[in-house]
Amino acid sequence: MRNKSGSRAIGRLLFTIFLMIAIILPAAYRAADDRDEILRRMDERSAHYGDLSRRIWEFAEVGYKETRSSALLKNELRSAGFTIEENVAGIPTAFVASYGRGKPIIGILGEYDALPGLSQDSIPEKKVINSGAPGHGCGHNLFGVASAFAAVTIKDYLTEKKLPGTIRFYGTPAEEGGSGKVFMARAGVFDDCDVALVWHPSDQNRASMASSLANINAKFRFYGQASHAAGAPERGRSALDAVMIASHAIDLLREHVPQTTRIHYIITQGGAAPNIVPDFSELYVYARHPGMPTLDGIWNRILKCIEAGALATETRVEKQIIGSVYNLLPNEPLSRLFDHHMKYIGGIRYNPEEQAFAETLRKTMALSESPALGSESEIQSIGSGSGYASTDVGDVSWIVPTAEFNAATYVPGTPAHSWQAVACAGSSIGRKGMVFAARTLALSGIDLFTKPQLVEAAKADFEKRRSGFEYRSRIPADQKAPLNYRDK
Repeated sequence: MRNKSGSRAIGRLLFTIFLMIAIILPAAYRAADDRDEILRRMDERSAHYGDLSRRIWEFAEVGYKETRSSALLKNELRSAGFTIEENVAGIPTAFVASYGRGKPIIGILGEYDALPGLSQDSIPEKKVINSGAPGHGCGHNLFGVASAFAAVTIKDYLTEKKLPGTIRFYGTPAEEGGSGKVFMARAGVFDDCDVALVWHPSDQNRASMASSLANINAKFRFYGQASHAAGAPERGRSALDAVMIASHAIDLLREHVPQTTRIHYIITQGGAAPNIVPDFSELYVYARHPGMPTLDGIWNRILKCIEAGALATETRVEKQIIGSVYNLLPNEPLSRLFDHHMKYIGGIRYNPEEQAFAETLRKTMALSESPALGSESEIQSIGSGSGYASTDVGDVSWIVPTAEFNAATYVPGTPAHSWQAVACAGSSIGRKGMVFAARTLALSGIDLFTKPQLVEAAKADFEKRRSGFEYRSRIPADQKAPLNYRDK
């Protein structure tokens, strides 16, 4: 009897195993088939989105002035069936595009602002198109379009498979110092989002667990008394002197702050003519640190330097906070999800013309510690630690589980915010990296819709990392977005 009973038990076990194989393996193959089919369809549309990225590259509009760039993205998403909420947070170039209904709500962030003074042709030698004009030195022309491409791809998948949930594209202006996402966050647009996905142009392909630097920045306007600089200098009170004293005090302060701190400034206005004692001058100051509480203390010391300049020159000073962003809060499940799909997709491959472009461009750069040419075809290991840049994605990451990855849109060794980066962002090299980013976002987003456990894991990691910390923007609560912060 024991033998017969044992045989039946073994038979049931084998049947169970067979049933699991019959169910699970086809599902796995279907998932793989879906993934390959999604990528194939994206390949068919990649040229269209490449054209869109080139148009935004040509627009090259600075923060809060991205009128044509945001309109192009809105029209593309609207034509794909998305509902558009415009003028978010009172910002004409901010918008939210949504498709679907119910949970989960998966957001993809898109940026499209350019940098001032970086006009450059899309060739591997320095050639200004329009002197003093902006250029896409951070590749945001690629950033916004790749994110829109992914959002449309996910929308098509949800429709085809009749899946519940909402895909959102967040059109976020003025990342470069304007803190656009912070003002959008105040409008509550991220509050009901379950997960936010982000990427950024780079010279490498890498998912990241790294943080960033918190940032506070402001313009300080000094008001003095004009006078003839030679005939009656004693009657003048120089606003420029106030700026010089304040900036020198800040320079001395650099020796007495934690070494991970970054402080930089420019004098945006210094006077009208040398023979007039300047009655107005303006100093624009950035301060950064890996943690906002420590940065608060550093900023208070900077304010004392500013006060010293006004006190010593008998001038008056006014402060306007332009922006403030938090450090990024990493999310391990989401970063590993990105890494998984990046490895499946594989890196970027240059054709002979692109290889020649890359080799020529690299001759214009210092490359002592830069990634080697050829690394664009690789997927680097997940990053960690803290970088030295700042981004308003940081504020989003303290509100909703958020992760970011980099795609090699630049020739390896290219620094961001350079003419070389502008050249890459307008070239086929940049567009190849953009498509890689869109593919990674699309596959990762689809997984979040089809595997609820991934969303729950991301939320659990978010709550653990945020525990014990308070998110509070350092921008005054009654301050509106500085729509003219790029004006001279």
